[in-house]
Amino acid sequence: MNIFNIFIITGQSGSGKSTALAAFEDAGYYCVDNLPVTLLTKFLEIPIEKDSHYRGIAFGMDLRERTFLKSYRTVFDGLRQAGHKLKVIFIEADVATLTRRFSQTRRTHPLAVGDKGVVDAIKQERDELLALRNEDATRIIDTSTFNVHKLKKEISNLAADSCDGIALKIAVVSFGFKYGVPEDADLVVDVRFLENPYFVPELKPHSGLSPAVRNFVLNGEGTHTFLSKYTDLLDFLIPMYQKEGKHYLTLGVGCTGGRHRSVAIATEIHNHLRARFPDIRLLHRDIGQDE
Repeated sequence: MNIFNIFIITGQSGSGKSTALAAFEDAGYYCVDNLPVTLLTKFLEIPIEKDSHYRGIAFGMDLRERTFLKSYRTVFDGLRQAGHKLKVIFIEADVATLTRRFSQTRRTHPLAVGDKGVVDAIKQERDELLALRNEDATRIIDTSTFNVHKLKKEISNLAADSCDGIALKIAVVSFGFKYGVPEDADLVVDVRFLENPYFVPELKPHSGLSPAVRNFVLNGEGTHTFLSKYTDLLDFLIPMYQKEGKHYLTLGVGCTGGRHRSVAIATEIHNHLRARFPDIRLLHRDIGQDE
């Protein structure tokens, strides 16, 4: 039997449950919204490949499924007894905030049926969920003062605490400025200040992947100092990006044509970072453009 890290995302309509579920998906969780709680055990019986990259499963469950309150406790207790690590995240906000959000989005509250208005529906839902909130919630998050980014950061921290941290996917991309800066680059460094192998006849035909060009670039004036200072900066910045909840980081390294200097330097930066950040890839975007 597969044992999972399971998060149940529940709480008041309009409080940010959809945003929280999306944040769990970004953190590497398989996410399912509005699954009937009585089907949860059956869902977990579905075989999962041993090499699955998912860190766990997050389910969005609330009063949209009207049998939820009658059945959830029995189902949750059964999952815990089976060995699953189950946590219930209850998300809420004050009445004024929820009323404003429903007004802004023009969405209908699931309990606002017949002549019942939004405020009455919000209060009814709050009362019906009170036992779940007070007796079963592992964590209560009040989003009354939250924006989307703050809620996503809160969820990222929760997901990281439940596993061995959230892996940051890093891409190091060499490129030529004459062909444009990569659109997805978060950080760009210009290495056109380094001596250019393009003007050395025996080096010009080769790329920065060749040992001769690589040695020329790395042993040039200022290269060692630059690499030392720039990798020190990256060693400081990248953990800060992780702490902020960033999941993808693209580092652009540019020279004129993207064939010599940027290739050699991007390779060195990649080799430096991969010891600490294993989920990293190296791409030489323009290495063949001048051929």
